[in-house]
Amino acid sequence: MNLPKAIFCWSGGKDSAYCLHQVLEGNQFDVKYLLTTINEEFKRISMHGIREELLDLQVKSIGIPLLKVMVNNSTNEDYEKQMSKVLEKVKSEGIEHVIFGDIFLEDLRTYRENNLSQLGMKAVFPLWKMDTTHLINDFISKKFKTMLCCVNDGFLKQEWLGKEIDASFLEQLPSHVDPCGENGEYHTFCYDGPIFKNKIPFIKKEIVYRPLTIKTTSDCALSSNSQTNGFWFCELVKT
Repeated sequence: MNLPKAIFCWSGGKDSAYCLHQVLEGNQFDVKYLLTTINEEFKRISMHGIREELLDLQVKSIGIPLLKVMVNNSTNEDYEKQMSKVLEKVKSEGIEHVIFGDIFLEDLRTYRENNLSQLGMKAVFPLWKMDTTHLINDFISKKFKTMLCCVNDGFLKQEWLGKEIDASFLEQLPSHVDPCGENGEYHTFCYDGPIFKNKIPFIKKEIVYRPLTIKTTSDCALSSNSQTNGFWFCELVKT
């Protein structure tokens, strides 16, 4: 059976990992590439702050080729220009579907769909409207391993950095924080689980605080109720 060809937007975090697992298990698409937006100056995954070298280790362990969208600044114009170049290339290879791990941010979905429609491509959202409590519990039950690499100070304190997502994490999580951090409360680095051939080796280093810089690209979502002043990042380095 010839499955429709697709690329998968990979952030390196738990939602991407869980969504990719669901897509591969469902056998509904032939995932030809992963796609990740990287800050060209700092060589890190946009918003998550994960080093490019750790991304490369994830991709090698997954076994699906990666396309990198290199972005020089945080404007929509730059993001959309660089993304269009990559998408036009994959469309020429007969790929018409782009898969995202978004769950319930309507504005973000509309933004993605509108941009892709201009290129004659379709957005796919396998996790859309999924209950985030169910999702995170299923993620844990499938033996995925992930840790918080970035927290929004409008929702969580610095000490949440580096925490593993497990049953204990869910028990301690404040009630105003979505279990999956879908409102931008936190971001994660996934380093083990059923989509990986081997565990990603890394160590935790220093903690860094970065004051808020307003970003409007699709890589950053903030709740309108957030009192965000900035973000805490945990530096991760491969071993």
